[in-house]
Amino acid sequence: MKQLLLFVSAFLLAFITKAQTHQLVKKWETDTVFKVPESVLYDPDHQLLYVANIDGKQPWEKDGAGSIGKMDVTGKVIDAEWITGFNAPKGMGLYHHTLYVADVDRVVVVDLHQGKIISFIEVSGSQALNDITIDANGVIYVSDSRGKKIYRIKDGVPSVYLENLKGPNGLLVRGNDFYVLDQGGMYKVNADKSLALVTDGMEGGTDGIENVTGNDFIISCWAGVIWYVNADGSKEKLLDTRDQKINTADIGFDPVTKTVFVPTFWKNSVVAYEVK
Repeated sequence: MKQLLLFVSAFLLAFITKAQTHQLVKKWETDTVFKVPESVLYDPDHQLLYVANIDGKQPWEKDGAGSIGKMDVTGKVIDAEWITGFNAPKGMGLYHHTLYVADVDRVVVVDLHQGKIISFIEVSGSQALNDITIDANGVIYVSDSRGKKIYRIKDGVPSVYLENLKGPNGLLVRGNDFYVLDQGGMYKVNADKSLALVTDGMEGGTDGIENVTGNDFIISCWAGVIWYVNADGSKEKLLDTRDQKINTADIGFDPVTKTVFVPTFWKNSVVAYEVK
């Protein structure tokens, strides 16, 4: 019996060690200078981070209070409200030094060289635009969480790409692959627009998705949980700050340094962790 117990204990220890092979190591945290930061985007060309500040009283209110902050990758805040004129900005995407920002029912276009808004793309019929991803040809995809759709914007013209979803948020184009987070699940979009489940069982507010390496991904859930998703669909919980009431919204990621940048929403800061 004693030998059996030792064997079972060794087996369980080996299983746990194998199952949890990654971790987050905190690098830095900003002061509480941002105003309800919902999203962080990494700019590799300029080694900068852009932070979408919702501000205002409600996360979806069209009140003109929102802004985009700018900071460097070491945690130094350059300007917490660098560009103003937004309503409730959320997900962002970069293409040819132009920043595209989901802003309730429109996509705001920002010239990064000028540091100002240059145009708006109105997405008729949308209710709650949330995340953005952009493919190699500059085609923009934006999720509508309340409308349960994903829109495709080509040459400034929006059209419905996917519909009848549960509540889509995080989007990621990676080469020819397209991934969608929808109410606790991660899906790959097939060529016929059907969805193939990669993994599920995450908190319903699945928010940000980034590719770490190969076919491994890191996923944030707004409530305060961050997951590592392995290529085989298995997942590891890397962070859980729900007890501290610290949110983990739409993350940014530097694939070279393996650093994930986490906006804390109501806590008004950005935290950086190295993925090990």
